Amino acid sequence: MTDGHEESYDRTRRPVSHEQADAEHGDGSEHENEHRAHVDHHGHETMFRRRFWVCLVLSIPVLYFSPFVQETVGYSAISFPGSAWITPIFAVIIFGYGGLPFLRMASVEAKNREPAMMMLISLAITVAFVYSIAAFFFLPGTTSFFWELVTLIDVMLLGHWLEMRSVRQASGALSELAKLMPDTAERIKEDGTTEEISTANLRGGDLILVRPGASIPADGVVEDGDSTADESMITGESRPIGKEPGDEVIGGTVNSGDGSLRVRITATGEETTLAGIMRLVEEAQGSKSRTQVLADRAAGWLFYIALAVAGVTAVAWILATGFDIAVVERVVTVLVIACPHALGLAVPLVVSINTSLAARNGVLVRDRIAMENARHLDTIIFDKTGTLTRGEQGVVGMETVDGWDDERALALTASVEGDSEHVIAQAIRRKAEETGAEIPDATGFEAIKGRGVRATVEGHELLVGGPNLLELADADLPTTLTEFVEQAGENGQTVVYLVSDSEVVAALALADVIREASKRAIDALHRMDIEVAMLTGDSEAVARFVADELAIDTSFAEVLPDEKDEKVVELQRQGKLVAMVGDGVNDAPALTRADVGIAIGSGTDVAIESADIVLVENDPLDVVKLVELSRASYRKMQENLVWATGYNVFALPLAAGILAPIGILLSPAVGAVFMSASTVIVAINAQRLRNADLSA
Repeated sequence: MTDGHEESYDRTRRPVSHEQADAEHGDGSEHENEHRAHVDHHGHETMFRRRFWVCLVLSIPVLYFSPFVQETVGYSAISFPGSAWITPIFAVIIFGYGGLPFLRMASVEAKNREPAMMMLISLAITVAFVYSIAAFFFLPGTTSFFWELVTLIDVMLLGHWLEMRSVRQASGALSELAKLMPDTAERIKEDGTTEEISTANLRGGDLILVRPGASIPADGVVEDGDSTADESMITGESRPIGKEPGDEVIGGTVNSGDGSLRVRITATGEETTLAGIMRLVEEAQGSKSRTQVLADRAAGWLFYIALAVAGVTAVAWILATGFDIAVVERVVTVLVIACPHALGLAVPLVVSINTSLAARNGVLVRDRIAMENARHLDTIIFDKTGTLTRGEQGVVGMETVDGWDDERALALTASVEGDSEHVIAQAIRRKAEETGAEIPDATGFEAIKGRGVRATVEGHELLVGGPNLLELADADLPTTLTEFVEQAGENGQTVVYLVSDSEVVAALALADVIREASKRAIDALHRMDIEVAMLTGDSEAVARFVADELAIDTSFAEVLPDEKDEKVVELQRQGKLVAMVGDGVNDAPALTRADVGIAIGSGTDVAIESADIVLVENDPLDVVKLVELSRASYRKMQENLVWATGYNVFALPLAAGILAPIGILLSPAVGAVFMSASTVIVAINAQRLRNADLSA
């Protein structure tokens, strides 16, 4: 932000360290504590809240005894010896206590020779204070600005309190993520007993016990136990994920099932998934987008414009009426109205909300520019294997002869493949389990090299294998299966046959299984007028089948790993803004070459480090969320910038007194109210981003 109060980290200059803060602001005094409060928004919010309430209470007698307020409201304040001193004394206290934070932060801006809002506020309240004191002591009978001074400070404190509250709430993603990791863990000793240790003392290879309802203290692999894990805070997946031996678990997630898990630790500390997410969130919150640069530049120019308008206002009023209180009032009002508070808040607050909202939806932003560019995307390239598909073989079709049904044929095929570790056998067994088929026991299992497997089930000799198996079994392909087999071949699918007593009774087609979410994601992207392309090293037939199933606009088949980035360039040369979605090492060059590189979280470290955006889950729908969020965030930034700058365009001439000939004049206090109102409106508008519909 361009605000001077963001001393701990200013995007236009170097960070301010704690040591520097100590040197500048004392040793243990409230001033020093206040500066340290600036380092985090919660402390900053507390400081402004406390000062606002104190100053508001002290402002009551100032307003009550103010001659202007008495005249306006129509009452007479009680009079007693010394009552005339109440207003200036309380105003001095309010100036010293409530105005001090603005004066101190203005000095930082002056020291860095980067004037911004704090110097404008400080100039306004200092002019009002000095003039009022001078008028009280040296110009008896002259109207002072004490009541306007205190209300100006009150409103500024209130505005900053509300702003810091909004910023603090919006930037709580890191603290919320940090809370996920438990402080202790139950480590299982060699004798089987457990000991409670600090999470910081966990080491790779340790075996830990995670009881039902407990948080998992580090990344690991389940060695024993059956339960579910709530990973919603990490991945955005709302449903509990089943965990059994061999499954990976993420530190910070919760064992939400009824069973205990014994987990072998694979990563601790900074190596965990959660720590990586926190680093990415922190990088994103600290990075700057083009819109932020525009807002910062506009705020800097507004400072000089404000000074110029204030100077012109002073000269014009002096020439028109001579130097009097009205001149000072006009200058003060101009300076109050011109404070770029709303402008400084317009973009950073949206960015902060955007980053935390993205993280909660499983989208981690490494580069703010890429996040902003996502709204302009007109082409998105997906790597097929592992992205649009699961990256594993599965049964995608089945046909049986007359007298046989799919369930029985699948159960018998799975039975024969029961002892095989081949990926095709695993796919068939997995399909049978998914359908709930009852798998009978098989005996006499035998692997036939290069052809398939044989076993006896329910008294029948069954064989399962590819085309070479038919020759061995001396079996002909029934005409009822011919069309199915030919279609599978055209789609580049693997066909496996079930032979019972030398007769082919069923054919199963296997291929890389398309993710259920892929079709919905591509349909959603098409509705957003975004073209979808696909890259794959598979054959033309396989690529054509997947492209037809998903209604993909362009597909590139038989692409070698080192040719993937060339396909990105090919589309870019057509004038397209291209995003690449991939997961492997061979996707890294294409991810880097693309205008927006998107890596899926289960991909390799190289792919993730090459990407601008990381999707925690293997879910293509998250790409839709990314584009929707980018568009929604940009709309909010534009709305805020239009409001903040438009407000100043209209308010500055009014504050200068352009409508004075018809009796319309703004006092500094009213100007302060309008300025703070614009800030609150910008903050509320930014918060509305949380209601954005990111569903596909």
